[in-house]
This record gives sequence, C-alpha cells and structure tokens, in this order.
Amino acid sequence: MRWLTLFLVLVIAALQYPLWLGKGSWLRVWEVDQKIAAQKKVNQGLKARNASLDAEVRDLKQGYGAIEERARSELGMIKQDEVFFQVLEGERPLPPQASGAKPESPQSAAKPPAASAKH
Repeated sequence: MRWLTLFLVLVIAALQYPLWLGKGSWLRVWEVDQKIAAQKKVNQGLKARNASLDAEVRDLKQGYGAIEERARSELGMIKQDEVFFQVLEGERPLPPQASGAKPESPQSAAKPPAASAKH
C-alpha cells in the first residue's frame, strides 16, 4: 500500500509538471496575456492615429477647405485681393509725438513740477 501511494504521488507530480513549468504552463500563459494586453493598447493608439490620417486624406481629396487651411497656416499664403495684417506680440512702440514736442523721459514724468520760490 505504501508503494502504491508513492507511485500515485509520482504520477500526479509527473502530470502536474507540464501544467506549472512546461511549455504551456500557467506562468507562460500569464506572461503571454500580459503581452497581449500591452499590444492591444498600442494597437488602439495606432487605430486612432490611422483613423485621423484617413479622415485627413479624405478631406484633402474631397474638399478645398483643408487645402486652403494648410496653405494659409503652413505656407503663409493669402487669397488674391486679400489684405494681410501681422500682429506682433511683445513690447508696443510708443506712438509718434506731435512735431516740436519734446519727448518726456520716464523720470521727469514721475516728478511733479517744482514750485517757484518768488517772495
């Protein structure tokens, strides 16, 4: 009876070995599932990018709106008889002063005029 129990334990261990450590083991299946999940996330991002590019190609083939928008933004083109205004950000130049007027320095503008001392 003792030999039979030992034999059955060895048979069960021999059957369990491939399940835990073999080619199709649970550990290997778990690793492959992790890789599949990561690849699905990558594929989702690529599908979204492809859909965006497909929509852009369709728009460029069918309408002139996208072509005009690209020409304006990327190439700086304007339509015929159109006036272009360029707005520069940053410091604004001072407006021109009237002729003969002396420009005030920032220091003199801050000081009040001195009172005359006539007694």
